[in-house]
Amino acid sequence: MKTTVRLAPYTDDRGNRIEYTGPAAPETAKVTFRGDNNTVRVHADAHVRKVSVDFNGSNGTFELGANPKKRAFSASVRVGEDSHVRIGDGVSSTSGVIISAVEGVSVEIGDDTMFASQNQVRSDDGHPIFDVRTGKRINLAQSIRIGPHTWLGWGVIVLGGVEIGEGTVVGANSLVTRSLPNNVVAVGQPAKVARTDIAWERPHLGLTEPFYKPDASTVAKTKYWRRTDTSNAPDLPTAAPGPAATRNSTTPNSTTPNNRSRSISALSTTVRAVGPRADKALTRARHRASRLVALCRGRRTS
Repeated sequence: MKTTVRLAPYTDDRGNRIEYTGPAAPETAKVTFRGDNNTVRVHADAHVRKVSVDFNGSNGTFELGANPKKRAFSASVRVGEDSHVRIGDGVSSTSGVIISAVEGVSVEIGDDTMFASQNQVRSDDGHPIFDVRTGKRINLAQSIRIGPHTWLGWGVIVLGGVEIGEGTVVGANSLVTRSLPNNVVAVGQPAKVARTDIAWERPHLGLTEPFYKPDASTVAKTKYWRRTDTSNAPDLPTAAPGPAATRNSTTPNSTTPNNRSRSISALSTTVRAVGPRADKALTRARHRASRLVALCRGRRTS
C-alpha cells in the first residue's frame, strides 16, 4: 500500500509517522510510505525547497537538521528496508540531490555540507549483480558518511562504502569510490587527492564582497581550518609552500636540479588525480623527469 502525504505532523495505523513542528512546508515537500514503522524527523527550523522522501520498505528513518540561515536544500531520497538517512544542520544544495540507502545501510551527511548541482549519494546500484558461478551478489549496498563542511562540486557522485573527512572539497564531475581524508581537494574518476592542508569558506566569489579574495583575511574563518590527517595515508601529496617560503632568501632557485625534481614530483602527483588517462600521462611525465634530472647532472640522454 502506497501513501503520499505533505510534510506535516502525521501518523497512520501502520506505524508510520512524521515528526515536524515547523511552519507549513511547501507542496513540493512530501513523503511516500510503502511499508510499516517508518519515521521522518525534520527540525522545526529546517528550510526545505523541494524534498521528496520515499520509504520503499519498513523500519526506515529519515532525519533533516536545522537550517537557521535559510540555505536552500532540495533532494530526492530513497529509504529502503531497515535503512537510515541523516542530513545534518545547515546543509545546502543548488539543485536536487539524489540520495539512496537500502538493504539496512545508512547515509549520513554532516553539518554545513554544500552540494552544487547534479549530485548523487548512492549506497547501492539500484539493481543486483551476481556472480554466475556462485550465485552470490557482487554489489552489496554499503553505508556512506560525508563529514561536516564538505563541498561536493558539480556532478559529483559518491558511491557506497565511502567516508569523506570534514572540510574536504571534491572537484566537478568526480566519482568518489573510496574514502578521502579531511581538508583535501580530490578530483577525477575515481577521485584521488590532489592537494592536502586546504580550507574553504562559503562567501561567493562573485556575489559577496570583497570581490577579490587573495588571502584568508578576506573571509571569516570557520572551525574547520586544520591540517590533513595523513597518519593513515602516508603517500598523500603535500601542500605547496606558501608565499613566505617562496620569498625566503635561503630557498634554492627553482632552476636547480633538486627543485626541478620536486616540481616534477608535484606534477606527477597532479597527473595521477586528473582522470582515466592519468596512467599514460604519468608515464610520459616520468620519462621527461628522468631526462631533465639527467641533464641537470650533466649526463647525456637518448
